[in-house]
Amino acid sequence: MTKAPVQKTPRVSAHHAPVDPAAAEQLLASSHLGQRIKRLRLKRSMGLMELGKLTGLSASFLSQLETGRVVPTLRNLARLSLVFNKDISYFFESEGERIFRVQRKKDRVRLTMGATKPTYIAESFSILVPEGGLRPCLAEFLPGEMREPFHAEQHPGVEMVYVLSGSIEMERHGEKHVLHERDMLYVSGETARSYRCAGEDPVQALIISFDEDASPAKRGKKH
Repeated sequence: MTKAPVQKTPRVSAHHAPVDPAAAEQLLASSHLGQRIKRLRLKRSMGLMELGKLTGLSASFLSQLETGRVVPTLRNLARLSLVFNKDISYFFESEGERIFRVQRKKDRVRLTMGATKPTYIAESFSILVPEGGLRPCLAEFLPGEMREPFHAEQHPGVEMVYVLSGSIEMERHGEKHVLHERDMLYVSGETARSYRCAGEDPVQALIISFDEDASPAKRGKKH
């Protein structure tokens, strides 16, 4: 009679205790994966359907992912990291780490904006704040009566404009306001507004947009 093979019980090394399942769950929870994914999506002004098309994941799954009801696989995180141009390690970085980032002027990309004739040149600083909620940009508005005003994107949240040099004309609800060097503007992001150079010299302004979930605009929407 042939004897059945004896099943050997796995031996646990005395130097390596078994992983506590509760500790593993706590590690995932502390990473706030869903919140990080949602912040990246909102920063791109992207809906769940659009993100689903780009990643090949369903909108319902992404919704559960953002609310923490499901845990992403490494393959799913890889898809998301490719869409948002992030390293996978970003999703597990400690949020308590001290932040220190430097971006050199030579490394910034200058984008010329305008439909028919260039209206302004933008330099985004968003690479310094990948966590989302904050979108800083250096804008240079070009002079000339024939240039069309720049119509800012409307978004839930607020926007702050600080004039570094020159004069800028901001139009809101048919009213025009001229801001000069060192003047500052704070406005609801949902307000229809436009900007243009108000003088003969180019205008440089620092424009910072705050998304709704990261701004004090939750106190009320004032237009």
